[in-house]
Amino acid sequence: MSRDQMITITVPGSTANLGPGFDSVGMAVNRYLTLSASYGEKWSFYARSPYLEGLPEGEDNLICKVASHIAEGVSRKLPPCRVELTSDIPMARGLGSSAAAIVAGIELANAILSLNLSVKDKVRIASCYEGHPDNVAASFYGGLVIGTHNDKQTDVISGISPQVEIVAVVPDYELKTSSSRSRLPEKLPFGDAVKASSVSNVLVAALMQNRWDVAGKMMQQDLFHQPYRSAIVPELEKVVTLTASMNVYGVALSGAGPIVMVYVPEGSGSYVRRKLASSLMHCDVQHLKPDWEGTQVKKSSIKAII
Repeated sequence: MSRDQMITITVPGSTANLGPGFDSVGMAVNRYLTLSASYGEKWSFYARSPYLEGLPEGEDNLICKVASHIAEGVSRKLPPCRVELTSDIPMARGLGSSAAAIVAGIELANAILSLNLSVKDKVRIASCYEGHPDNVAASFYGGLVIGTHNDKQTDVISGISPQVEIVAVVPDYELKTSSSRSRLPEKLPFGDAVKASSVSNVLVAALMQNRWDVAGKMMQQDLFHQPYRSAIVPELEKVVTLTASMNVYGVALSGAGPIVMVYVPEGSGSYVRRKLASSLMHCDVQHLKPDWEGTQVKKSSIKAII
């Protein structure tokens, strides 16, 4: 990156699992992390949004760590940057805030060093950081993705355009993924695993055909994680009860929680949001839509070094 160049990266947030699609199904949503990077004397990060308050301001920032790791892998050194950050993705709530930061770090290194990484390569690198591809792949590709990841390879199906709107119920507390995962069993009996997999299979088939009515039914039958996490996210059962008489497709935790996602027909989001907001005064209830564009990177010239 030259001294008179600015790189702007916009990364959508994401929701994962959609019920029984545990660690494999993800969807990008219209909440964004945006960074503007220009040459600096040292690495410095400036948060311009309330959601980003308290984040590391130097080389210990996750974006810098990821970008530096990419550079080391190709025996290159990153020039220091001044980075301004804005975001409307809630932190530690289940909308892929850490995944968005990882994606941003990969894109920053790719742009600065002109590595020309393919999206497939980027998703592989990001999945190795996250341990699963659902959030990061959704943020890279946009739309809805279905993937699997192990220590040898990452395979993702993308290009699915979800015809749905979402109402996100955002509780007023954070929930770390590690804490939420500690509630999950180490093993499932074979019979339960078969039943859980059949539900997940139908979810995926329904999503591929935009049969959100069927997908919503499968969300309520998840056996992989929601029954274990519901005790620490009481809003899940509350929202299920409140929406029982509404025209909604289904309800599911967003990732590890505590955000609860309500999937509704297109055109119904505003109405459902108002109804839930009136009953859940302690929550921030938001109307979301899928993001279909994925991560965007732009380079531009600046007249002066900041």
